[in-house]
Amino acid sequence: MYTELIVRYLHFIGIFVMMSTIVGEHLLLKKEMTRQEIKRLSAIDGIYGLSAMVVIGAGLSLWFWVGKPSVFYTKNWIFHTKMTLVITAALLSIYPTVYFLRNWKGDPTEIVQIPNAIKWVVRIELLLLFLAPLCAVFMARGIGFFG
Repeated sequence: MYTELIVRYLHFIGIFVMMSTIVGEHLLLKKEMTRQEIKRLSAIDGIYGLSAMVVIGAGLSLWFWVGKPSVFYTKNWIFHTKMTLVITAALLSIYPTVYFLRNWKGDPTEIVQIPNAIKWVVRIELLLLFLAPLCAVFMARGIGFFG
C-alpha cells in the first residue's frame, strides 16, 4: 500500500516539476538571447527531461506494478489518448533540447537569434501537457473503459 502511495506521489511531483520547467522555458524564451541565457535554458530543459523520466517511470510502475489492474488502463481509449499527448510532447521537446545544447557554448555575451519555431514547439508542448490531466480525471471516473 505504501509503495503505491510513494509512486503516485513521485508521479505527481514529477508532473509539477515538468510543467514548471516548461512554463519557465516559455517565459524565458526571447527572439534574441545570449549564450549565457541559452545555457540557463539548457539547464532548465535538463530538469524538464529528468522530471519527464520520473513521470514516465512512475506512470509505468502504476500501470504495470502497483496501481490499479493494468487492464484498467490498457482497455481505456482515454488512457491511450493521454499517452499519445505525452509521447507527442516528449518527441516535440527534442528540437528545443538539441537547439539549446548546440548553441550554449561560446562567448557568453554573444547574441543568438532563436528560431520562432522553438517558441511554437514549447507552446504546443504546453497545450498537450495541459490536456493530459483532463484525460486523467476522466480515466479516474472510469470514462473511456471498454473492457
